[in-house]
Amino acid sequence: MAGRTWKNTYRLSDSQLEQLDQAESMMEKMDLGSAEELLERMLEEDPLCIPVLSNLGHLYGRHLSEFEKAVEYYSRVLEIEPDNAWARDERRRYQRYLTYDED
Repeated sequence: MAGRTWKNTYRLSDSQLEQLDQAESMMEKMDLGSAEELLERMLEEDPLCIPVLSNLGHLYGRHLSEFEKAVEYYSRVLEIEPDNAWARDERRRYQRYLTYDED
C-alpha cells in the first residue's frame, strides 16, 4: 500500500483496504454479485464501517438501481457521521428516484 496518496481517515486495516479495492474492482468489471457478497461480509465484521456502507449505497444506487436500499445505506452513514456531505448528496439523489416511482 506504499502508493496510497490519500489519508486513511477511517483507520481501516490493510485487509479492509484490500477488500474495498477488490470490491471496487469487481464493480468496475460489472461483477456485481461478487462485489455485493464481499461488501456484505465486510459489513458483518464491522457494521459501522462508513466506506463499506458508502460502497453498498453506490452499488445499489448506481449499478443495481435499487434506490430504496441505496437510501438506507446512505442513511446509515449519516447516522454515524451526520456531517458527511457526500452521503447526504447521494441519499438525496436516490430519494428523488423514489419520489418519481411513487407518482
